[in-house]
Parts: sequence; structure tokens; C-alpha cells
Amino acid sequence: MSTDIAMKVGADHLRRDAFLYVRQSSLRQVFENTESTKRQYALRDRAVALGWPIERVHVIDSDLGLSGAQSHDRDGFQHLVSEVAMGHAGIVLGLEVSRLARNNADWHRLLELAALSRTLIMDEDGVYDPAYFNDRMLLGLKGTMSEAELHILKSRLQGGILNKARRGELEMPLPIGLVYTPDARVVLDPDRQIQNTVRLLFDTFRETGSACAVVRRLRGEKILFPRRIRRGIGKGDVLWSEIDHSRVLQILHNPRYAGAFAYGRTRTAYNAKLKSVQLRVARSDWQVLIPEAHEGYISWAEYERNQTTLEQNATGFSPGLRGRMPRQGSGLLQGRLLCGRCGARMRVHYEPFEGRLRPYYVCNEAVVRHAGKHCQWVRGAPVDDAVSALLLEAMAPAAIDVALAVQQEITQRVEQAAALRGTQLQRARYEAELARRRYLKVDPDNRLVADALEADWNARLCDLDALQREHERQNEADRSLLDEPAQKRIRALAADFPRIWNDERTGAVERKRMLGLLIEDVTLLVDEQVNIHIRWRGGRTQSLSVTRPRPMSVIRKTPAQIVALMNELLETANDQQIAARLNELGHRNWCGEPFTLKKVMLVRRTYGLKNRYERLRESGMLTGEEVAQQLGVCASTVHQLGRKGILKRHRYATNHRYLYEPPGNVRLEKGAGSRYGGRPPRLIVAQQLQQGAS
Repeated sequence: MSTDIAMKVGADHLRRDAFLYVRQSSLRQVFENTESTKRQYALRDRAVALGWPIERVHVIDSDLGLSGAQSHDRDGFQHLVSEVAMGHAGIVLGLEVSRLARNNADWHRLLELAALSRTLIMDEDGVYDPAYFNDRMLLGLKGTMSEAELHILKSRLQGGILNKARRGELEMPLPIGLVYTPDARVVLDPDRQIQNTVRLLFDTFRETGSACAVVRRLRGEKILFPRRIRRGIGKGDVLWSEIDHSRVLQILHNPRYAGAFAYGRTRTAYNAKLKSVQLRVARSDWQVLIPEAHEGYISWAEYERNQTTLEQNATGFSPGLRGRMPRQGSGLLQGRLLCGRCGARMRVHYEPFEGRLRPYYVCNEAVVRHAGKHCQWVRGAPVDDAVSALLLEAMAPAAIDVALAVQQEITQRVEQAAALRGTQLQRARYEAELARRRYLKVDPDNRLVADALEADWNARLCDLDALQREHERQNEADRSLLDEPAQKRIRALAADFPRIWNDERTGAVERKRMLGLLIEDVTLLVDEQVNIHIRWRGGRTQSLSVTRPRPMSVIRKTPAQIVALMNELLETANDQQIAARLNELGHRNWCGEPFTLKKVMLVRRTYGLKNRYERLRESGMLTGEEVAQQLGVCASTVHQLGRKGILKRHRYATNHRYLYEPPGNVRLEKGAGSRYGGRPPRLIVAQQLQQGAS
């Protein structure tokens, strides 16, 4: 033992325990680099030689197989730091600084605590006291070199990986439906079931434009989706299960299905708890992107369209851009309607009416966000009809002719571009001819110069061929841009568009998509009238107003003239007769239905009109029982006299319900039967009785 080491180890250090920290960076090193582990455990003998008993040398080896780049999840290192901080450790042993930490933050924190608690640190080179400036500076340099060593190792590995990725040769885990061949080529999975299932997913999204719709269709048709086990028991096996929304999004966002090689789509970061998380990287920041690197299920152009569609779908979860994608429902302006008061996007609310769902446009942003009140609302049908009429007017033949005139002007500009391409083609021919003449003039035996000139000639010919093919393709596209058949098809569209728009077979989703091609958004301001401000694609704006729909309470209200007519008819007719009379005059209720007995009764009760019975009673009419009591007969006799016309009666309801006029001071003379006709019953006035008696 050297004198310097003996001077640093004092009685206070020996009174405390010694802690040996053992660590390997990975489990593979634990199993393969066994000599390094043995060297670390051998440091116990060094601690015993310095004066610590073997039973007071504690070995901390719970971090075997963990990286020292950070202290998170290293329970052994955290236990060591706590022992040093509490002053229980007299010396800390490690084979080298990199065993304890490869992070300067963790390493210097340990040095600070060791200096405060007068704890020694020992590695294979010697013993150091962090309380001394020279020793602490040396330990700091060793920690910096350890961190730099880790950085250099990672840089070498990442550089090799990135270099291989730039060539598109880096083998990465492939998504389901793609496999590697023995010669490291990427091909479609030879399993036809897997291929057909993946193709069905992309075909469904192409039709519906929604990841949720893909999930609903696959689950509704009981179609299972494959999944390959990546690690553990059964690695490489294919499992079939129901698909979910996150899985569909993962597949649609993966460029490998479009035949592209991509590297750097995610990066590793640390959250507040120092736990590593994967973050998505914008496509512009991907380190490598090679389109058409291998065979795929869709083209790169379709992949781009899918990303645009998914981006538009994702705006449905944001407050300002909710619901831009067309959904089921009759609300034509769903997702494109802005509130003219607060600027928020208005929602669609449906209520049943006559067996169908009637749309209402509601701005409830304040209700949802701040527990406030509705900003404004309006019935959707009048607004939709006004916008539809304006849309059909915009697609009139005159508007189509204007569009054709604009296209004609664009065609003239295209011709100018074609002339410029012609000059480029002429220059390329000249350069190719010049390269040919140079090659023919060279001495054939001078192969060094001849080979170079021949290669230059071939390159010029390839450039000329590519430019000529591109020139022909562009000219063909320009010729078909506005030829006569194309103009006829565009003019026919003006006549076909109204028919397609008004066709019952055209679904609500298709109408919303057609509207989205022409209209950017619509701002609605509900006052005495509904003011509609339309912003067309391209920035042009247009405003119109429609009559504000009456509230349902006003619509259902019976007009005052009908109520007055019913009140007049009640003087001479009952409810059933009034219903028949109103129908004869052509009156209908708010639904357009004819009046019935129940409808008349409802209106009469609603407006507090006295019925026919009450009016007759107020005028002095009597019931059959009251007349029978006055005449001293039974009620059936009174009804019989009423049917014969002897007593005057007035019907007040159905089922032959009548009220009778007061008979006055009379007596009923019963009739007598006879073969010669007999005498009918009659009413005799009291004066006639007095005269007969006299």
C-alpha cells in the first residue's frame, strides 16, 4: 500500500462502511464480458487491504445490465448516493468512473455529497478525496472523459446507422404486410390473406375518407386484422384480432405501405420524470425519406392524399376547426358555419319532425367552455335552401363560360411555356451534336480521352431523350386541356349539376363534399333576418339574407281569424259541425291537415272559448230531465216529444245530445190511439185551460 493512500484513509473513514458499486451496461455484457465483472468484485480485497473488515464491505450489484447514462431506474446507484449523503459510507469503490456514472450531472452530484460527508472514492488507479481540490479536479476530468467516451461511441454507431439508412439499406422492423427476402429486399407478404386484409383497409379508407369508418366496417363485417409478435415467446408469429382506431391510424401514417423508406420519424426525449418517451418528428425533419424504394400497397401520391385527409379529420378535435369533414346528417353546412357574434364554429343539432330529423345550427361554444348561454341558433332548412340556390346559380352556364374564358387565357400562357421548352430542347440537341463531333475528332487510340468524350456524349443523349419525352408528354397534356370534348363536358356539367344536386339518390355526404369544393366557410348572424356571408374558394365573398324562421310556438299557433270564426260558429253549431264547416272553407291547421273534432276541441280549450253546451245553458236551455220534471213525465217521453218536434231542441254535441227550450206554463195532453188515426200528444197553454173551464 502506498504512503499517499495510507495518509488519505483515516480512522474516521474506517469507522464507517465501504461500498463497492458493480455495474455492466447491458445484460449481454453481463453474460459475455465476465472478466470485467470479476475485476469489479475483486475490489473487495483492495478495501480489506486498506483496513475495512470483509463483513463491512457492502457490494451493490443491483444495477447489472443497466446503462449509466442516467440515474433514473438505477436503484443501486440511488441507494449508494443516499448512503453517502447520510454519512454512512467511508469509501466508495468502483472499477472506473464510467461504472459509477456516465452523466456529469449524476457524477458531480455524487462528488459534492462525498466532499460534504468526507467520503473517499477509489478506482483501479488509486484513492481520491473529493474534499481536496486536486483530487476533485482529477475526478471531474475522469467524469468528463467518461461522458465524452459514451458520446463518441454513440456517434460512431449512429453515424454508421445513418449512413446505411441514406442508402436505403438499413434493415428496420417492417409493418404487417411487408417482409424481407433472403437478399434483404422488401416485398409484399406472400400470405394472400394478409395482403387482402391490408388492401381492404386502404380500399375502405379510399371510399370513406375516415379512419373511424374503416374500424366500423371491419368490425361490422367481423374481419380480423393480422398482427406480428415482435419479441418474446412466439416471435414472428401472426395473430389475428379485431382492429382499433389507433392501429388504423398507425397503418395509414406509415410510409412503408407506399413503398417509401423513411428514417428518423421519431426521436427520444425525456419527460419531467426523466423517463424516455418517443416524440413524432415532422416530415420536413425526417433524416431520410426515399420514395418508391420498394413495392407498396398504395402509391406515394395516394399516401399524400391520405395524410391530407387525416390532417383535416384531426381538426375535428380542435375548437376552431371542428367537424370540417362531411358526416352523415342532412345539415348541409355542417363544419363550415361560423358564428357571426363570437367567431366560433357552430354545431349541428337534430330534432325529429314528421318522421325525419330537422337540422338546427347552434353556437354553444360558451355553454361548453364557460357554462354560459347559447350565442345564437337558427333552423337549418331555410339557410341550406338559400345556400343551395346560390350554389346552383354559381354553376350556371354563364359561370361555366367565364371559367372557360379564364382557361383559354391559361392555355395561351401554356403555349408560351411550350415555346420555352422548345428552345431548351433545341439547345439540348446542339449540345448532343457537339459532343458527338468532339468524340469523332479524337484519336481512337487515345482511350483516356476517347472514353471520357464517349461518356459525355452518352450523357448528352440521355438528357436529350428525357427532355424530349417530357416535352411530348407536356404538349399532349396541354392539347387535351381544353379541346372540344373537354369543353362539351364542362358545359354539360352546368346542366347535370342541378340534376345531380337535387337527385334523391345523392347522399348528404356527397352534397357536403361538392359544397366544400366551392365554398370555404359561411358566417351566420341571426337578427330580425338571418344574414348569411359566404366566402368562396379563392377569397371571393358574397352576402344574402333570408327571412328568420318563426319559432315553433308561433308556427303551431292557430291564426286569429280562425279562432274568431270558431267563436262565431259556436253560437249556432257544435264542435263536429264547426270542423266540417272549417274544412269546407279550406282552412287547415299548422301541419296542413284538415280539422277534426279533437282538433277543434283542442283549439277551443286552448283559447278558453265556451262550448255549445255552455252557451245554450246561458241562454236558458234546459236538459231533458229538467223538462221532464216540469211536465211531470219521464225523460224518455221528453226525448220522444223532441224527436216529434213538439218540444224545440238544440244539439250541443254528438251522440244525439240535446238541450230543450223551456216549455213555459203548459200542460202535456197525452195522445190517444185509434184505428182512424187517433190524437197525438200536445202541449196546452195555461190560458187555453182557463177558457175551456169557463
